[in-house]
Amino acid sequence: MKKPKWVIAKEQAKRAAAQETVWLFGLHAVRDALLNPNRTKLRLVITKNALNKLADDVAAAGIAPEISDPRKFAAPIDPQSVHQGAALEVKALDWGSLADIALGEGAMPPRIVLLDRVTDPHNVGAILRSAEVFGARAVVAMTRHAAPETGALAKTASGALERQPYVRVRNLADAMTELRNMGYLVLGLDGEADTTIEAALDGKKDRPVALVLGAEGPGLREKTRETCDSLVKIDFAGGFGSLNVSNAAAVALYASKA
Repeated sequence: MKKPKWVIAKEQAKRAAAQETVWLFGLHAVRDALLNPNRTKLRLVITKNALNKLADDVAAAGIAPEISDPRKFAAPIDPQSVHQGAALEVKALDWGSLADIALGEGAMPPRIVLLDRVTDPHNVGAILRSAEVFGARAVVAMTRHAAPETGALAKTASGALERQPYVRVRNLADAMTELRNMGYLVLGLDGEADTTIEAALDGKKDRPVALVLGAEGPGLREKTRETCDSLVKIDFAGGFGSLNVSNAAAVALYASKA
């Protein structure tokens, strides 16, 4: 029996994803990836100076380093990248399903951050750092129209990418509905909302909470807004009330702490 076209396309996409690799760069990002047993490490390009700083980590990872001239750095990354003499080719991490993470063991009550078309890798990297600091279960973004796992994202995350689940889903609204069905209170951040995060969570901080943030400018899409349990805002002092999305994520996570 001939397979349907959609099944063939799904299988092809899965095989292509399995073959994709990522180049991480910078001493912190490379060190943390070397020490992560869940990372598949393929190739390490490094200068002698950087190798002196990472010698123990390279030895522990069991990977043979390729020594490179710092003036002609051999890794296929943007020449403008601040690589600090170290670049590591890896496979993207597989964190498993959203359901397993959302219902798994960990900090209680759980918090999850969902990103609606946040495409800047520096913003996502910073959000991963905040998510790790405040004990969030995961940062969730779409497979498309979102920042992929890249060297720039990893460097901004400063190691958090190795420890903080970054889960990609095909449809954000479906993921939000899935979390709601698991008992999560889904709150969308909107600067024009009438309710603050604190007010929305008054007496409910023992609930699992999913915080949804949109890209700067467009904000949350209509379908995303409709799927939230409620829209909330960060309570600003004075008339100026606008935060970078990564800063807003940090404040929202802090405000939602039980």
